[in-house]
Amino acid sequence: MLEREHLTPGIVSVALSVWTARVHGTERRWRLWEAEFTCACCGEGWARDKLQEALSMLPPKAAAELRVQIDHIDEALLRRTHHEPMADPELPWWHRRC
Repeated sequence: MLEREHLTPGIVSVALSVWTARVHGTERRWRLWEAEFTCACCGEGWARDKLQEALSMLPPKAAAELRVQIDHIDEALLRRTHHEPMADPELPWWHRRC
């Protein structure tokens, strides 16, 4: 219902898949632009940004279920990257990692 009324149908699944692949899918150093996704139906943007948007719009129970999955991926990102001290402090934390 959320996707149909407020987002693009299937976007949360796509964003979760992209975020998972970007964080877990490589042994090499993570690059900033690799968390972006682009397709005709989903538009452009950061997968993690779209997930955050969905979290803010979902009912509490559904948000909590999605949050568990996202937290697992985010923890892996935090282990594999470090804070970029020159990054804009106004950006979400995942944009300030390198």
